[in-house]
Amino acid sequence: MLGLDNAGKTSILCRLIRIDRLKDGAHIKTVPTIGFNVETLELNNLQMQVWDLGGQSSIRPYWRSYYQKQEAIIFVVDSTDVDRLSIAKEELLSILEEEELQEAILCIFANKQDVRNALNAAAVAEALGLNAVDNRTWTIVGTSATKGTGLDEGLKWLSLVSS
Repeated sequence: MLGLDNAGKTSILCRLIRIDRLKDGAHIKTVPTIGFNVETLELNNLQMQVWDLGGQSSIRPYWRSYYQKQEAIIFVVDSTDVDRLSIAKEELLSILEEEELQEAILCIFANKQDVRNALNAAAVAEALGLNAVDNRTWTIVGTSATKGTGLDEGLKWLSLVSS
């Protein structure tokens, strides 16, 4: 799971952990990821090893250390951070050019849809230039890590497309 810092990657991972292992209402506190978090989850009949990699600019060069043998990329975008969408686009396009990820499917979570003035998934797709991405299977889903909306839809898509 990749994306800029503060996009919601760790919050999404914690939400998925709650779905997989914990009782409803359980709360996991998150702090910005320096390095990575890794969890093995089973959701929607799909067993996943999820790597949540820190998104700070000083950490992004190390992302490629985790690219080998990845079947899917979940790229998380903060839909409220319009000022950094161009940076997110640049990072995403760089990821998509990596040789080790040429076969990986792409699921983009347009996160923070519960926040006022968030761009919808279609607007985020346009800002990221996704219509020009024709060399791989991809989708974009509006999500809210805090409410859990959209996550199931994205994971179901990953399960269907990767099987």
